[in-house]
Amino acid sequence: MTDQAVERRSAAVVEMPDELRRDVKLLGRLLGDVIAEQGGKDLLADVERLRKAVIAARRGEASADEIAAMVAEWEIDRAVLIARAFTCYFHLANLAEEHYRIRTLRERDAEGEVLKESLAHAVQELGTARVQELVEELELHPVLTAHPTEARRRAVVTAIQRVSTQLTEYNSPGRGASEREESLRRLLEEIDLLWRTAQLRDTKLDPLDEVRTAMAAFDETLFRVVPQVYRSLDAALGEGTGTRSPLARPFIRYGSWIGGDRDGNPNVTAKVTREAVLIQAEHVLTALETATTRIARTLTANAQYAAPSRELRSAISTAEDAHPDLVSELATRSPQEPHRQWLLYVAARISATNQRDLDLAYRAPAELLADLRLAQESLAGHAARQAYGELQHLIWQVETFGFHLAELEVRQHSQVHATALAEIRAGGALSPITEEVLSTIRVISWIQERFGVNACSRYVVSFTRSADDVAAVYELAEAALGMRAPVLDVVPLFESGADLDNAPGVLTGMLEIPKVQTRLDTTGRRMEIMLGYSDSAKELGPAAATLKLYQTQERLTEWAREHEVKLRLFHGRGGALGRGGGPANRAVLAQAPGSVAGRFKVTEQGEVIFARYGHMAIARRHMEQVANAVLLASSPTNGSRTAAAAARFRSLAEQVASASEGAYRALTEAPGFPEWFALVSPLEEIGSLRLGSRPARRGLGAPRSLDDLRAIPWVFAWAQTRVNLPGWYGLGSGLASVASVEELRAAYEEWPLFNAMLDNAEMSLAKTDRSIAERYLALGGRNDFAGQVMAEYDLTRKLVLQVTGHTRLLENRKVLSRAVQLRDPYVDALSHLQLRALTALRKGEVSEREAERLSTLLLLSVNGVAAGLQNTG
Repeated sequence: MTDQAVERRSAAVVEMPDELRRDVKLLGRLLGDVIAEQGGKDLLADVERLRKAVIAARRGEASADEIAAMVAEWEIDRAVLIARAFTCYFHLANLAEEHYRIRTLRERDAEGEVLKESLAHAVQELGTARVQELVEELELHPVLTAHPTEARRRAVVTAIQRVSTQLTEYNSPGRGASEREESLRRLLEEIDLLWRTAQLRDTKLDPLDEVRTAMAAFDETLFRVVPQVYRSLDAALGEGTGTRSPLARPFIRYGSWIGGDRDGNPNVTAKVTREAVLIQAEHVLTALETATTRIARTLTANAQYAAPSRELRSAISTAEDAHPDLVSELATRSPQEPHRQWLLYVAARISATNQRDLDLAYRAPAELLADLRLAQESLAGHAARQAYGELQHLIWQVETFGFHLAELEVRQHSQVHATALAEIRAGGALSPITEEVLSTIRVISWIQERFGVNACSRYVVSFTRSADDVAAVYELAEAALGMRAPVLDVVPLFESGADLDNAPGVLTGMLEIPKVQTRLDTTGRRMEIMLGYSDSAKELGPAAATLKLYQTQERLTEWAREHEVKLRLFHGRGGALGRGGGPANRAVLAQAPGSVAGRFKVTEQGEVIFARYGHMAIARRHMEQVANAVLLASSPTNGSRTAAAAARFRSLAEQVASASEGAYRALTEAPGFPEWFALVSPLEEIGSLRLGSRPARRGLGAPRSLDDLRAIPWVFAWAQTRVNLPGWYGLGSGLASVASVEELRAAYEEWPLFNAMLDNAEMSLAKTDRSIAERYLALGGRNDFAGQVMAEYDLTRKLVLQVTGHTRLLENRKVLSRAVQLRDPYVDALSHLQLRALTALRKGEVSEREAERLSTLLLLSVNGVAAGLQNTG
């Protein structure tokens, strides 16, 4: 029996909590009822046969060959239905786990304990005075991106949310028998609809579809959760929250690349960028109007008990002079309720802003804030709870989201700018691509005129190689609009190993650019740069890239200190471990000392957006965890401790990085590797999933090198093979290069970066299945490559366990271990179905009709495995 097989059996010690087991069992039973109703009991029997077989294989009581033979017996259409069944099961299992997490959070909250990694915990750890000092510089800046890593259709996500609502209803305490029976009926109805909803998209998303999808997270969660996070901090900083002026200031700012990121995506045009901002504005103004109207309608305090201030009375009088009919109507509806009248008037003005009624509209968020604070100051004298309760939440929402919701950022490749400038300087006719570059700058100017500079001023330059790449954007802006060029903060993006090494020199060159000098003077010498985790990991391997990025952060922090620049690092991280993913709070604490300084900006994309922001309780917990980590990482005490560990283990880290990169490049740069990778994985087929509007690769045809392939399909495809190579490959060779295991253990114990790197690799290794991975790798017909991959896996697994001191993977991470254990057998089932389809397609000995059906089976299994592993890219 292999080490992994032994580990599978020992993993059974991770018990599932009763509440979670109950929900999983209930949802699974109801799904079984639906399958039997729709497909017949024989279909359910086949699903159960496969389910029991993969569980038996996990126990060493069945072989992969036996399962493959079973799967091969079924007609393709039958296999498709079975794949759908397991995919639906994963959606329901994920939902049950989410509900368990929410219940656990609420139970802890009900007990009154200070949750670890919360804002209250940060205050407890650092002290009120220190946190109040840090809060002045605190800024969290999540940036939503449209990178195609969400495998589920929006219709499927919505169906799951309806199941979630009914499960909450069913589990609500104190319900009578008839109420529970009705809840159960509705729950079954929604699961039936989930089963009948197509899992695969028929059409490719366009960029504005992606914008609207992201708006769902704002409408359902973000708008409401942000003030709750501020309230948590305010309560932790001092008693009396809700009855005094807040001690917490708004520190969250959202950004978006959706509709602005045109690097490699020709579907994102200037027109799309303009429309994206308008969609965002419509959603935030609608939300602000709704919230203001709700508060106004409940604010029935009579003037006798909450006398309006002289300033408010004067403002109402001025409003009546300007809009007599409107104000008269409000006074008639709300007699002797001046604060209610005023807020209803404010709501009418927000509505007019949304409708572009310039006679009544607000010109800027500052005007709205002034009107809200006028009401707040009036109430503070006689009704403090009304002043600093829900009205304060509304003020925080305006301060956070403005009228644009999220700052739309533009991104384009440096080579596009270079080509455009060459054409402009030549003075001849301009190509459509160059015209589009100029149109984009004009749209940025229009956005700033309409919504203010904060709505769109950052321009990210991919593959920045020199300061000239930054200067090019400013020159293009002048070419587009001359003296009327928009305000721009050009953000260099460093992605490759060489670019990361050159980053400080590029920044020094930027200081010589007049437009950059002007912006530094205007912003208090603030500068932003972006670090790319995805492409650096694809080029160097996960361990070498992690250590290279850390070293770069150290050098950039020192550069900023020398040049008296307040540098903000923008972390371009993906959701998967091979793209810089992993727990966000641990990632913050693992940053180089001084590099955080109260500011953390990071990309959020695909399935990560809905995993973190799909539910209020989970969104609040995530945001508090990250804020907690930023505060702790910005503390001098933590910084000193981390700096000491980094200095002690610097030579060890360089040794690990060098050896791991060597092993990684020996595989990925070997002749024939890209072609082999395309054969052993569903790489080619992933493009058919229509995950997003962005092309999956640069250029056409099969990839000739890794440079042709984007990081997302690279990681996505390896996850499907159950190898998860981008999350761990090379680390074993890196660890093996260090003679002393004790020194490695000391680095793991003392250095947050090394600890996070090994724990993330352990997570990726836990999602790797050796026996199934070997079946995928065999499809390429290269035993040398397959043997190389599996040998590195065995070495990495062995040494990670030695260094961490664990007897099995994820031994110290009970929740994650349970999640993997719950899903693994069912992912196995889908992997076997996928292997059947992939094997037949790779042989090519099938009719066109059969190939089409096999492709459907393959794509359904890809979708299901993504749901089961909960990371796609």
